[in-house]
Amino acid sequence: MGVNEGLATVSSDFMIAALLIYSLAVLAFAGDFAFGRPRRAATAKVAALAEAAVTAKDRVAELVAVGGGSGAAGGTPPATATPAAVLPERQLPVFQAIKQAGKWVQVAVVLSVAGVLAHTTAVTLRGIAVHRAPWGNMYEFVTALTCVAAIFFLYVMIRYRAWVLGVFVMGAVAIALGLAETVIYTSAGPLVPALQSYWLSIHVTAMTLSTGIFFVGAVFGVLYLVAEHYRARVASGKSQPGNELLERIPSAETLDKLTYRTVIFGFPIWTFGVIAGSIWADQAWGRYWGWDPVETWAFITWVLYAAYLHARATGGWRGRRAHYIQLLGFASLAFNILVVQVFITGMHSYAGLG
Repeated sequence: MGVNEGLATVSSDFMIAALLIYSLAVLAFAGDFAFGRPRRAATAKVAALAEAAVTAKDRVAELVAVGGGSGAAGGTPPATATPAAVLPERQLPVFQAIKQAGKWVQVAVVLSVAGVLAHTTAVTLRGIAVHRAPWGNMYEFVTALTCVAAIFFLYVMIRYRAWVLGVFVMGAVAIALGLAETVIYTSAGPLVPALQSYWLSIHVTAMTLSTGIFFVGAVFGVLYLVAEHYRARVASGKSQPGNELLERIPSAETLDKLTYRTVIFGFPIWTFGVIAGSIWADQAWGRYWGWDPVETWAFITWVLYAAYLHARATGGWRGRRAHYIQLLGFASLAFNILVVQVFITGMHSYAGLG
């Protein structure tokens, strides 16, 4: 069955549209990062201080009324309503949180959703045009994993109200997609015989999903190291507090939790992908494992991510050292994709740019 050139062209158009929309979303996130959050943070800080003063005044008045007794002697202190302005955004319903976040975030979220829809449409149409799973070569793999990364981050951003991270993650997605469109673009075509198996839809799908998730985790990990380095320098007196750029990203503790949850979500999918690849290898080549370069680096990547999860779960290797391991795992993954599969001859050589 031949390639549907019309659908392939439409797919490319949607991919370009997704790239442009992502770029506009990054600009909107940058606008919030530069102009929106300082104003909201200042407003929330003033409201919080005012509320704390009112609460303290009410408490003092109550203690005086009961003769200085405790809450147990004088009854339960009256509950004080917390203004919506000082509530954490995560406690608000999604649409209310987005509305409260300001115009920059509203525009950025709408553009991100539109970009994901265009991106998903492009990947889907590519698959329909070639009558197979749309990740049969390096270009398709990168466009698919960036789509997964964008979808996953969209969920994380809305779930945790992490608007400020949009400029970094969506920026990385836009850069990766732009490189795919300009450097490794491959026209729609049939699969090489070695890939014509239903295992393509199992093994490569799992690797695509997990790689997209690890992509987001790597961005979180880099931001963690930046936040932790700044915190350490301030604590040691080597830097002055109040850096407007660095203090707008989440705390190192928050980024640590987001990174851990991201990796622990993607790791089982990667594990399944490695196992599925071994089963496919047995059917295609008559052995489950042959220490092919791609297989070897996939296993190295698995070991590094497993080491990160172990380090993160134990007290001795938490923090910066654990994140170095996580980023080393992603570096191994990227090396496998961009170097091993492209330049090193092996059983997976067909997975390059062709």
